[in-house]
Amino acid sequence: MSTPFMMILSLFAIEMDVLADKLPEVLDFSKDLASLEPASKIQLKFLAEEMQAISKGLEKVMQELSSSENDGPISETFCKILKKFLHFAETEVRALASLYSGVGRNVDSLILYFGEDPARCPFEQVMSTLLNFVRMFNQAHEKNCKQLELEKKKEGEGIAK
Repeated sequence: MSTPFMMILSLFAIEMDVLADKLPEVLDFSKDLASLEPASKIQLKFLAEEMQAISKGLEKVMQELSSSENDGPISETFCKILKKFLHFAETEVRALASLYSGVGRNVDSLILYFGEDPARCPFEQVMSTLLNFVRMFNQAHEKNCKQLELEKKKEGEGIAK
């Protein structure tokens, strides 16, 4: 008796035959998704925590500058250096926040593209499902290629006899 996984692979194999005939250029679509596996390991909760830690760190540096300005002439050089650093750091943190926001929008768009609700379907689940689909698709394609080679080999042996 077949397992559900084998049944799905068989269905994929049938789909591969249709694709090979009608749209052979899409059979190697997984090459366009080379970064899918590393992307599937990203945990958005961890990114959110890191973004929050960076923002809090910047706030602490601002507080330190404020405190140091009250120290008088002894902290003048330190304050100048810290102001330069803060100017640079604030720019970088704003850029990072913008990238993080863009990631959030892209994640929501991806989840919506697959017909799911971003509030109910986490990014990690979508990525895992997509990665499994690509793996199964590739397995079915390899199975079809091997089957085709086997059939050609048998035909060649039949002609040779």
